[in-house]
Amino acid sequence: MAQILDGKAHADRMLEEIRQAVATRNATGARVPCLAVILVGENPASQVYVRNKVAACAKTGIRSLEFLLPETTTSDKLIDTIIELNTNPEVDGILVQLPLPKGMDAKVMLQRIDPAKDVDGLHPMNQGLLLQGQRGLRPCTPSAVMNMLKAYGVPMKGKRAVVLGRSEIVGKPMALMLMEEHATVTIAHSRTVDLPSVCREADILVAAIGQPGFVEGSWIKPGAIVVDVGINRVEDLQLGERIFTHDPKKLEALRTRGSVLCGDVRYGEAFEIAGSVTPVPGGVGPLTIAGLLTNTLQACQNRG
Repeated sequence: MAQILDGKAHADRMLEEIRQAVATRNATGARVPCLAVILVGENPASQVYVRNKVAACAKTGIRSLEFLLPETTTSDKLIDTIIELNTNPEVDGILVQLPLPKGMDAKVMLQRIDPAKDVDGLHPMNQGLLLQGQRGLRPCTPSAVMNMLKAYGVPMKGKRAVVLGRSEIVGKPMALMLMEEHATVTIAHSRTVDLPSVCREADILVAAIGQPGFVEGSWIKPGAIVVDVGINRVEDLQLGERIFTHDPKKLEALRTRGSVLCGDVRYGEAFEIAGSVTPVPGGVGPLTIAGLLTNTLQACQNRG
């Protein structure tokens, strides 16, 4: 049976360290960090994510500002809001909650954020610093995965790592961070030839493809470290019966509640084969929020 990598416990420790750092700044008369979060539209999942981020700010003493814009907001209006926050000396971090409504180009919007306030680490300048191995604000989810692996003492040097997913938010920066730790990295995706065989080569498998239960237990090398970045809501009972065969608690929850959260990995199957595995929820997600606040504190410190 696999060891469960508890992201929530480690995230709580990180948040406490942030709280102490913010309290120290406050006690010495230094400015308290401030995070501005922009949400366009009424995507239910995005609303939950924003609430969680604002709650984490309150827990650590970081000031938060919410900008809740209607679905009808134009691209120009969103750009004006970003520019206003760029020039606001009290704001240290700016986060544009993704996804944006149809018709808005997320890349264009992210490029408008001041790189010094880009606490999501998605501006081309910060991604370029990551590529060069230099210090900068780094993407929160890949950073969360690295924090998880280091917290549990997972050896990475010389190990075979497979990153399943090639997004600019997770997959590509994840591969770069693993290479910094001297892992031998393969980026795979849904069009990779004989994908199960590629995944079975991994000592460390990071799944970030955005499809519920995509990775089957038979794809996992016995004893591998499996990090599930995906978070998906399953409402289809037939799909759930395929995914949760080895996870009766999830299947029962689906039957009784009509929906259930799961990752990209079939957790019940992975639990029987892997050496370690992250749960969904409670794995990478809490560490991602902790990483966002770490970046906000760092951005504040960088600005003085």
